[in-house]
Amino acid sequence: MGFRLPGIRRTSFAAKVSSAKCGEVPKGHLALYVGEEMKRFVIPISYLNQPSFQELLSEAEEEFGFDHPMGALTIPCTEDVFLKVTTCFNGC
Repeated sequence: MGFRLPGIRRTSFAAKVSSAKCGEVPKGHLALYVGEEMKRFVIPISYLNQPSFQELLSEAEEEFGFDHPMGALTIPCTEDVFLKVTTCFNGC
C-alpha cells in the first residue's frame, strides 16, 4: 500500500530533464524551470494563486519578459528558495 504526497514533483535529481520528458505534465499541473541549472519542476496550478508564488512570477517577468529560453516558464531564483517558498503551500 502506498501513498502520495501532494505538491511539487521534481523531474530531475542529477541533470537537466531530457526533451523527451518535457511533454509529461499531468492535468492540473504546470512545468517550470528553476535556478541556474534550469531544474524542471511540475507543480499544481493552484500554486499560481499564492501571493509568494506570484512574487516569483513577477521576478521572472522582470528578468525574462515573455521570452523564456527553455520554452517554458523559468523562475530566476535558486532551487533552495523555490523549494522553501512552495513547501509552505502544503502546510509548513
